[in-house]
Amino acid sequence: MQRYDDEIQLKDILIKFSEYKAFLLKKKFLIFISSFLFCIVGVIFAIFSDTKYNAELTFVVEQDGGASVGAMSSIANLVGFDLGGVQSSTFSQSNIIELLKSRGVIVSALVQDAKINGETDCLIEHYIEINNIKEKEDWDDYDFLRGISFCDNNGYIYDSISGVIWKELIEDDLTVELRSDESNIITLSYTSLNQDFAREFVKRLIDQMIKMYIIHETSQANNTLDFYQDRADSVFAELEIAEQEFARVQDINRRIIKATGRLKELQLMRRVEVLNTMYLEIVKNLELSKIALLNKTPIINIIDEPILPLEEDKTSIFLGGFLGGLLGAFFSLCYFVVKKLFRDTLKENSPNSLSQSL
Repeated sequence: MQRYDDEIQLKDILIKFSEYKAFLLKKKFLIFISSFLFCIVGVIFAIFSDTKYNAELTFVVEQDGGASVGAMSSIANLVGFDLGGVQSSTFSQSNIIELLKSRGVIVSALVQDAKINGETDCLIEHYIEINNIKEKEDWDDYDFLRGISFCDNNGYIYDSISGVIWKELIEDDLTVELRSDESNIITLSYTSLNQDFAREFVKRLIDQMIKMYIIHETSQANNTLDFYQDRADSVFAELEIAEQEFARVQDINRRIIKATGRLKELQLMRRVEVLNTMYLEIVKNLELSKIALLNKTPIINIIDEPILPLEEDKTSIFLGGFLGGLLGAFFSLCYFVVKKLFRDTLKENSPNSLSQSL
């Protein structure tokens, strides 16, 4: 009995499929017209769509100080001076990818000057002009926005506008990713309506990342270097004073034979020797601190920079027409299928069909 019911259900499905197929074949001309109209719309959209330019920059982060620095680090360890071989994880690959999208780095890049279309201005002003933000948002209707410059503004208006621009950049146009899982090469790409802006923004963004990277990684080494430099200058000044005083006392005591008369000379000689030893030790540590700074200074190697003319990102006429025709055919098919389904449902629930069933 169950098998008989299954056969009936399968038969009903095949009948329904044949009915819908025959119905759609009757509407094929309308489906073709709809697909053709959508195809035309797709072609028009492709023709009038904005041309965007993609600027791509690839780089790799080198955290090793090199063979020469490694050798000097070994020598320094032998004399009891640690140059620091552990790198900070703040600028790991995943963190660098996120930092390049951070508001601080992007806004710092946007306030840098660049020459776009023959005019030199900060990038944020160029961005507002290229994307017609003033016209889209009707800035002229607001008195506090008239004549405002964002190049060196730190007020709440600047923070609000820069925050909106930052969100637009990271959500729509900016991409930072590893080229592949096997390599450490990071690809930074940005899409803009202006190829000069795209190229300059990518270059300024990586420059700001390099500055931030170096400042963070070398801050401790710089502090150590400054301390030893100040200490060396201070001890050297004391040593010069002590040497001059020692020489003066020697001249005074030239004819004195008793040891009591040479006590001051002996004290000054000992002080000169102590200061000289201290100075030599500080100078040694100062030179090793310079090596430590060299070892700590990370290097971001830029592999490829964007070169004009940039690659165009524009929908082709063929693709626009094909997708438009495909959508037109899909929507028309859905319309006729739903129409027939609705009509059949009403027909089944009509009073005549109910009386026949009774």
